[in-house]
Amino acid sequence: MRQFDFAPLYRSTIGFDRLVQLLDGVGGFGDEAPGYPPYNIERTGENEYRITMAVAGFNTDDVHIEAKESALLVRGEKKPEDKERQYLHRGIAQRSFERRFQLADHVEVTGASLNDGLLHVDLVRNLPERMKPRVIAIGGPERKTAVEA
Repeated sequence: MRQFDFAPLYRSTIGFDRLVQLLDGVGGFGDEAPGYPPYNIERTGENEYRITMAVAGFNTDDVHIEAKESALLVRGEKKPEDKERQYLHRGIAQRSFERRFQLADHVEVTGASLNDGLLHVDLVRNLPERMKPRVIAIGGPERKTAVEA
């Protein structure tokens, strides 16, 4: 029996935890997500998430974040340098990038920050009151405590 790696699906979806776990036991997807820039997705609370991307060499003017419907697009465009440099070794990739994330229903972007070469995008899942679990009281006919004569 073939084993499927769902790591790429975990990396590109936010808030679909149950869906991914169901798919993990059934079948899979084979395509890997592109590798640049590297990123982490973490759960910071019950309904809070954070995407952290390593964007060394980019500043706030070079990175653009757009949230539209159920998609999050992070784009980095590095402007060409004014002066020509001669590199003996160039290991820091400063090429333009575009990374898309599919968001689950009711997941919203709450903020973003760029510190020490790491771009942090904070997300929260806001379920409407009608979709949250609620306790239903069970009613019935009132019981009589005394026996009628």
